[in-house]
Amino acid sequence: MRRRALAGAGPRPFLKWAGGKGQLLAELIPRVRAGLGDGGYHEPFIGGGALFFELARLGALPERVTISDANPNLVDTYVAVRDELDGVIDRLREHKARHDDAHYYAVRASRPRGTAARAARVIYLNKTCFNGLYRENSRGEFNVPMGRYARPEVLDEANLRAASEALRGVSISVADFGGVASRARRGDLVYFDPPYDPVSTTSSFTSYAKGGFGAAEQARLRDLVRELSGAGVRFLLSNSMTPRVRELYAAFHIDTVLAGRSVNSRGDRRGKVEEALVRNYEVAAGG
Repeated sequence: MRRRALAGAGPRPFLKWAGGKGQLLAELIPRVRAGLGDGGYHEPFIGGGALFFELARLGALPERVTISDANPNLVDTYVAVRDELDGVIDRLREHKARHDDAHYYAVRASRPRGTAARAARVIYLNKTCFNGLYRENSRGEFNVPMGRYARPEVLDEANLRAASEALRGVSISVADFGGVASRARRGDLVYFDPPYDPVSTTSSFTSYAKGGFGAAEQARLRDLVRELSGAGVRFLLSNSMTPRVRELYAAFHIDTVLAGRSVNSRGDRRGKVEEALVRNYEVAAGG
């Protein structure tokens, strides 16, 4: 049984996110549809949630959906948008009215106690920080300077309400990606969107949460998908098309797709790059 499609143009991601999957939806959606049977759906690296929200808009999600992430600030934000939306909106109105340099850095240094206040802080900083880049240092502190935007969209109430509707009944938790092994059942589909394996020594972006995501974590993720495959769980995984990724996932289907990447300090290194979509199930030709 599928959840109903959502009316209107939304929902869309309410956070900007480095490596977001908005531009790959045309490649991802048919592959997810091919992998979804009668089971549940899991996203252990929810990030900005571009795929999740598009599946919700299309009515393609099953009744049993679990999203999670290792970043507690991000997970708190999803929980608050689902459960305390009016409080989040009220606080975002305050941030919008007070936005300037001094307010930005005061909010960045603050540690609100309530869930709604913490979520509004994450959304406000995300909408007004440099390049919309979520980054934490080794102490788990958000450390991005303020961006220079004439009219940052601090509050998009209509989209937040659409996102809240999409999140109703969805299980949301703080969890390492390995936790999906205990939640996923035979016949379920898991979509993995980990921090990408760097294509060069200068391109790594792994600090969306303290601790990073290096070669050991990439190998542990490969071991996890082997375990899931043996248990009858389907998976789809995005990553960069590097020699390491080709080697790690040589036993599975690897599709090459092109995606644009703009998070680079050098303009000549931005543009279309090859990415890998890895899966352990068949997709019909053209899918």
